Amino acid sequence: MTAAPVSDSPELVDVHLLGMSISAFRHTSAHHDELFREFALIHGDPAEETNVPVRLLALVEELDQRFGRFSAGPRAEIEAAAERGEESVDVTYRVPRETREALIRLSELLTRADEYCRQGELLTVAPPPTAVAFRNWFLREFVVQIDGAPPTPWPEYAADV
Repeated sequence: MTAAPVSDSPELVDVHLLGMSISAFRHTSAHHDELFREFALIHGDPAEETNVPVRLLALVEELDQRFGRFSAGPRAEIEAAAERGEESVDVTYRVPRETREALIRLSELLTRADEYCRQGELLTVAPPPTAVAFRNWFLREFVVQIDGAPPTPWPEYAADV
């Protein structure tokens, strides 16, 4: 499978996440939820451009408003697979090409947030290496497939990290 424009809407691209570990997805999502809740509490000075919590929360809100509707179907597929007791699932997201740049920014800010956690200024601990690897794979797949590359299944990617 390769990413290709969707026939009924040329501005949308299919992004295939193959062999996605449901437990890794849930664990990584739970960590991000915890981080975002803590960032919302400490928020900081919104005028400070380098303020990681403010920038990350603003970007997450922007992504949710602009692209949230594109994740509802795949998220439901992931939850249904989890309820069936499956360990992994293949899902396809149909996303606008502009998702690419937003996810690059998200990846950069999450990496900075990891450092923020490692500095010990938060209650939220830095994510373990497996969660970082999963997040990197997940976000990378959108970027490279929007660019036209074929998907890399999670097990294949995980074996190389």
